[in-house]
Amino acid sequence: MASNLSEVAEKTFDYVVIGAGTAGLVIAARLAEDPAVSVAVLEAGGANLIDPKIIWGGQFGATFQDPKYDWGFTTVPQAHSNNRQWMWNRGKGLGGSSAMNFYAWIKPPAADVNAFEELGNPGWNWESYKKYTTRSEHFTPPTEEQLKDFPFTFDPALHGHSGPLSVAIPRTSFATDKLFLGALEANGAKLIRDPYGGDITGRFIGSSHVDPANAFTRSYTATAFFGPNQIKPNFKVLLNATAGPLMFKEEKDQGEVVATGVQFFYQGRPYVVRARKEVVISAGTINSPKILELSGIGQPALLQKIGVTVKVDLPGVGENVQDHVLGGVPMELKPSVPVQTFDGFRNPVFAKHQDHLQVIGRENRHQFGISSFGYVPLTLADPEVAKSFHKRVAKWVEEAKKSGKLPPGLSEQYDIQLRHLLDDSIPDIEIVGFPGFFQFLNPPEPKANHLTLLSILQHPWSRGSIHAKSQDPMEDPAIDPHAFEVPFDLELMVEHIKFSRKLARTEPLKAGIEREVDPGPNVKTDEQIAEYLRTVCGTCFHAIGSVSMLPREKNGCVDSQLKVYGTKNVRVADLSIVPLHFAAHSVATAFGIGEKMADILKGVV
Repeated sequence: MASNLSEVAEKTFDYVVIGAGTAGLVIAARLAEDPAVSVAVLEAGGANLIDPKIIWGGQFGATFQDPKYDWGFTTVPQAHSNNRQWMWNRGKGLGGSSAMNFYAWIKPPAADVNAFEELGNPGWNWESYKKYTTRSEHFTPPTEEQLKDFPFTFDPALHGHSGPLSVAIPRTSFATDKLFLGALEANGAKLIRDPYGGDITGRFIGSSHVDPANAFTRSYTATAFFGPNQIKPNFKVLLNATAGPLMFKEEKDQGEVVATGVQFFYQGRPYVVRARKEVVISAGTINSPKILELSGIGQPALLQKIGVTVKVDLPGVGENVQDHVLGGVPMELKPSVPVQTFDGFRNPVFAKHQDHLQVIGRENRHQFGISSFGYVPLTLADPEVAKSFHKRVAKWVEEAKKSGKLPPGLSEQYDIQLRHLLDDSIPDIEIVGFPGFFQFLNPPEPKANHLTLLSILQHPWSRGSIHAKSQDPMEDPAIDPHAFEVPFDLELMVEHIKFSRKLARTEPLKAGIEREVDPGPNVKTDEQIAEYLRTVCGTCFHAIGSVSMLPREKNGCVDSQLKVYGTKNVRVADLSIVPLHFAAHSVATAFGIGEKMADILKGVV
């Protein structure tokens, strides 16, 4: 029930939302709850509804590099990662990246969220975060069967129970969970009673955005916010419509530009949709800054270079990009370990049988998810290394601040990062127990089962950029995360790998491991591990910051109401507005941003 071109082109709506992704559909659907309010959404991708590649689990990465589902972005060569170009996969179509992620539903430490407010954004704190992320949720507690397998505990007050998005613990490979979480316990990581209350430092079983009432299929913004609203006459979603520049009135209002609508392209032809009140850009960390720049909002020198007239001088657009970096250690498990992993999907016969079981509603591997998480401080991984690391980072931060070369606003961010680095209640390291082989260098044994210890950098010191390369809305922007440019990021990733190996030498995990596949026994020294990481690391798909919510003089792009500086009625609401990275997977945060944006527009915040 998506809209036709004739229902949107040349029409006027109260609100125009660019992007039917994780945040965009939340905003549009919440606004459309008022029948007197009209909303149009422009989405560059297709519907892709009831598509097994999306709604069935266990196929992690199945949609990657397929233009039907994936933008297929690529970074510029990364100078500190052997000049490799990293793939930055992002969802294209209804649901955005919530349709192609690994559906881990994780929330950050309260201190990481409170940092948003400390950086100059009143009301962006843990209590607000909890309110808006739980609003989307419909949490299903673990079953008695699940409780038998693992002592999962939870606090109902920390979860949402009436939202449209189903959240639950997926079916899991409890044998690998026990091996992994047992090794974390033996190394001092505490069991978290409920990781959704602002404390995630320890070990826990996490939830996913899946629907246990519907055979553990993916629940995402398309099922939760598009499906229930698609027949409303005041809710129009136009698919395959790529947004171009915003349109503005010729005259400014008290020095601010006023948006009147958005130009978009449909089947190669340009059209216009008009906005009576506001334009909300929810195109994601990669496309949102590009749309602003195509509209004349950004760094004047860059805009002039690509031939765009400057409307608003806003140097922070496309800057302050931060991303979680992913690496890891795949371990081959002993044949005697009674596990159910995702490895079987490499066998076409097995995969076909699992498809059949999913169709008829029987338990199968498509219903499994990623559930074992460890978030720990560096002091737990290696206390002696932590002492030296902390001192060197503190000295570097002090010297960087004295140099006068830091961009506006970065000094304050580094102060918070350093404080959090020295706080053992805030994790520096994330290790995920992935029940299967996650490809890095060497191929797996065809019939073997694996546990991959995935390492994810949480609080990067490096800062990147994303900028338009031309006036062409169809051309991807230049993405440069500056991966490992600040060497402490790579150093910390080396400690991730060493800690993973330490876990593998610890019972009960030790007894279950046949061999380490990557990087392998010949990789021993820190420099050898670093070279391995430069060769294999990539994005964890959690980029933030390209349209940062900061004071304007601190290179900010939007204020605490998510209004773009220098504009009267342009907002940005997606992960691009997050000013400082946090320790968690990012989808829950994107939902919360969408929910809060809707309340801001309704005037109830």
